[in-house]
Amino acid sequence: MADILDRIPAGNPRGSWPAEESAARLREQGQQAEVVMDLDSDDFLVVAGQR
Repeated sequence: MADILDRIPAGNPRGSWPAEESAARLREQGQQAEVVMDLDSDDFLVVAGQR
């Protein structure tokens, strides 16, 4: 299972953009990060070590 680095509600007015921006900041710092959708919680998750 991947570590969750950030959690953004899917109902956010900006959609997945806040999660994408968070993942981009982490990648700039050299950390692996990507955005996935958690259907159970209806959240966008920024996760590490997914791949």
